[in-house]
Amino acid sequence: MPGKFFLYKYEVGDVVKMKKKHPCGSFEWTLTRVGAECKMTCNKCGRLAVMDRPTLEKSTVEVKREESN
Repeated sequence: MPGKFFLYKYEVGDVVKMKKKHPCGSFEWTLTRVGAECKMTCNKCGRLAVMDRPTLEKSTVEVKREESN
């Protein structure tokens, strides 16, 4: 059986911009764990959330990755 197609290649430390805002008003989350389920921390209030990967990919607008030189 072929592998599953992923739209984004997530890495720990990526900042993900979501379609809907968190109740605190922030759209941006930092990924702290990546796998079948992804763990995220809100950049404004620090709230932790766990979301399965298909749902995360559907609600992601943009992925910001810091380039390490």
